[in-house]
Amino acid sequence: MRDNCTLENGSSTQLYSASDNSSSTPTPMPFNNVTLIIYAIVFIMGFLGNTLAIYVMIRYAKMKTVTNIYILNLAVADELYILGIPFLGTNSVLSYWPYGVFFCKVCMTVDIMSQFASTFCLTLMSIDRFLAVVYPIRSTKWRKLQVAKVFSGLVWVGSFVFALPVTIFSDVQEKFNTCNLSWPEPQDMWSIAFILYTSILSFFGPLVVICLCYLLIVIKVRSAGVRAGRTRRRRSERKVTRMVVIIVLVFVLCWGPFFTANIVNLVQVIPESTTTAVFFFTLVILTYVNSCANPVLYGFLSDNFKQSFQKVLCCHKPNAAVAADNTGARQNANKTVKLEAISNPDSEPLKHAANGQ
Repeated sequence: MRDNCTLENGSSTQLYSASDNSSSTPTPMPFNNVTLIIYAIVFIMGFLGNTLAIYVMIRYAKMKTVTNIYILNLAVADELYILGIPFLGTNSVLSYWPYGVFFCKVCMTVDIMSQFASTFCLTLMSIDRFLAVVYPIRSTKWRKLQVAKVFSGLVWVGSFVFALPVTIFSDVQEKFNTCNLSWPEPQDMWSIAFILYTSILSFFGPLVVICLCYLLIVIKVRSAGVRAGRTRRRRSERKVTRMVVIIVLVFVLCWGPFFTANIVNLVQVIPESTTTAVFFFTLVILTYVNSCANPVLYGFLSDNFKQSFQKVLCCHKPNAAVAADNTGARQNANKTVKLEAISNPDSEPLKHAANGQ
């Protein structure tokens, strides 16, 4: 009979394998000191990086755009996912779950909910890019901050609802004394159904939508690229689209092997051994690495993020001479506008000034 077992004798990230109910405890991941160091590095980088990203998006007004609203929710999901590492590391060292049933349910629920939220945020970001590029005029009524906030709220509500099976069936198993999913009979069918459920809803299904969005974007850009001029707005949209594409690609590279291994395990049971334990450990760590990589991608691919990060980290101090020159230039420009307004009230400079340009 199939029995779901976890990596590291109870990883919060589930990867299921077939084994007999009478089998011994799953093969533990060796070299605990090495795994703890890896966990610590990933946790520190992911926690600090996502905390910084969340702070700058809340702190600075120029970060409040539709795309960044979705990125903010993605960063929150990454932060929640990263916070599961201390529990995972403790469980790895002790080889049992010491926190009780309640925290088992909380950790498992937050873990799967953050997975759903991450994928749904990336899907919304891709749909937003599709609307911005393919329907730039008609989509303006949908691409507003309030609408983005509403959809972000729906992401978290939907993620919680989809995570309810984990909340209900997660428990501290008596046999292995680990935090895992305890399915009712027939365990085979429940385990298979859950793997398909999570794989389709939190990865493969959204991935189809994401790929379709970018396919339509490519078609639109190629058909309109020759006719359209390279305006400043269009270049800005292309930069944002490139950032979202790269974030999605990194997500697929980090999570794809994990979900693929789950699906393969349904067809061909992966035997338990030290080698497979190391392999599975690598798959799990790779999912956490994705949460660490996202803040780095924001900094490298977005000028606004880069400047905001520099301000927070005190790495960017404006040059006094440059600041003085800019102030003088603005004063001269204001004088020019005023003189022009006196001589010609209908002049273009005055109109631009009135429009905030």
